[in-house]
Amino acid sequence: MPDNRGVVRKQRIPLFLAILASAFAVLAFTGDKPFSPPPAAHAKTYPFFEAHDDESVSIAIDLYDTPEKAALFKVKYREIGFIPIRLIISNDSANTLMLDSIKVEYVTGDRVKLQPATQDDIFRRIARPDKAAKQPTVRIPIPGPRKRPTAVNPEAAAEVDSALFVPVPVTAHATNSGFLFFDVLCIENPKAGSHIYISGIRAGTKELFYFDIPLEKFVDQPAK
Repeated sequence: MPDNRGVVRKQRIPLFLAILASAFAVLAFTGDKPFSPPPAAHAKTYPFFEAHDDESVSIAIDLYDTPEKAALFKVKYREIGFIPIRLIISNDSANTLMLDSIKVEYVTGDRVKLQPATQDDIFRRIARPDKAAKQPTVRIPIPGPRKRPTAVNPEAAAEVDSALFVPVPVTAHATNSGFLFFDVLCIENPKAGSHIYISGIRAGTKELFYFDIPLEKFVDQPAK
């Protein structure tokens, strides 16, 4: 009796490949792409930056509050009271920049100092936008593991995790970037007279001079 096992095996392989290809096709069309911002260029290539040539460090800010730029995100942060700002730090020196003590403040035209929203702040607002704070507050992080609200879907949580600026060291001749989210819900015109104040960056034991970038430049700027 002829042995047809080899023929059957050959027939099964193309069938298996077809099923596998179909599965990948379904994943490709039904799966959501992870959050992926455009690669950060050197800080000096952005319209709004401050360079300390004597320290060989430049910092830029890039607001993502126009409809065109906000389309990068799936979560509509502006609608729930946050303004996303991308922070870009370029290190042209031969030393590593330490960011463990970096301080970034959003100083309004009325001199109110806003701290970047924490991950928990953003999760709470996404989960319950109706429970938004009435006034901006300075928040003190609570140590220890935290659970995200169950009302925050995994895609939104993953986006926040991926987008948030991480204060890792900036090595020599490198650029680091990430997003900071500021709660401007109760501020009628958050950009007028405001600026971003950045301090606490160190190169070795030396603390760099502070950076001060006005947001006024973004007022009534044409969308790009």
